Amino acid sequence: MPTELLVLILIVALALAFDFINGFHDTANAVATSIATRALAPLQAVLLAAAFNVLGALSGTAVAKTVGKGIIPPELATHTLVIAALLSAIVWNLITWRYGIPSSSSHALIFSIVGAGIAESGIHAIKWGDGVAKALQGLVFSPFFGFLGAMLLLTLLLWLVANRRPSWVNRFFLRAQVVSAAYMAFSHGSNDAQKTMGIITLALATYYGWSGEQFQVPLWVILSAALAMGIGTAAGGWRIIKTIGFQAVALRPIDGFAAEVAGATVIETASRLGIPLSTTHTISSAILGAGATQRLSSVRWTIAGRIVTAWIVTIPACIALSWLIYTLLHLLTGSR
Repeated sequence: MPTELLVLILIVALALAFDFINGFHDTANAVATSIATRALAPLQAVLLAAAFNVLGALSGTAVAKTVGKGIIPPELATHTLVIAALLSAIVWNLITWRYGIPSSSSHALIFSIVGAGIAESGIHAIKWGDGVAKALQGLVFSPFFGFLGAMLLLTLLLWLVANRRPSWVNRFFLRAQVVSAAYMAFSHGSNDAQKTMGIITLALATYYGWSGEQFQVPLWVILSAALAMGIGTAAGGWRIIKTIGFQAVALRPIDGFAAEVAGATVIETASRLGIPLSTTHTISSAILGAGATQRLSSVRWTIAGRIVTAWIVTIPACIALSWLIYTLLHLLTGSR
């Protein structure tokens, strides 16, 4: 078997491994609030998230195209670049999972591509005004809209149920959270799984010599990325579920519903616009927004501070890590 084909197979395997890790790393995005409010048992919540993650992953490819051809031109990419970016993102995901830190798998991958791209072709090869700009827009605006959306939605819901007994409100929103958790899981799949589709297709473009105009995501890539994320989600990411669902803020069923609906709506809108945002950032901010609606003191701001710190550190850490991995691979193999 030709060496180039073996390398391509290795890249696909690494990308699907990243997708699997992304699934269990980000399981908390879809299920933490439902578990915390006891709307769903942990196993029910994780299986529901896995199923709807797969469905969401099959719903489009706009984000995949942004990742695959919007950060570095496909004609400039090499297999060494793709491998370095994937290894960097995987290592960062495992580190943050180990310590229960809800960092962004999306920004880990995107800025790992940036770091490897700089190592390979220099800073001017990066398409700062295209895919990187979209990623930064997602970084800035998704937490803001998640926080604000959850606050506004919860305020409206509390007004609508003001004359209902608390026991009725709790029962109703415990059932409603099954729907909102499914919506959140669907939106997670529609955005996060597409990043893996994008990087696999970037590797295919490198192998076949495609230009940006020829960049299309094959059906088998869509299906394999969807399934890998679904299986990873089913494995569960219990450390981060604990951080988001139980430590950041005390949640009632109505709070969890508002956070999930607001967060999922922000993510779905971004997916249709091809913006690769962080689902972790969005739902974490929505949960904090729902908590702040009750009273500011109900939010455990030390946990929120850990989350924000992880957001800030991810970008430079992944750029540096992928640059280092690319440099080492280049030295070891003597090839680009």
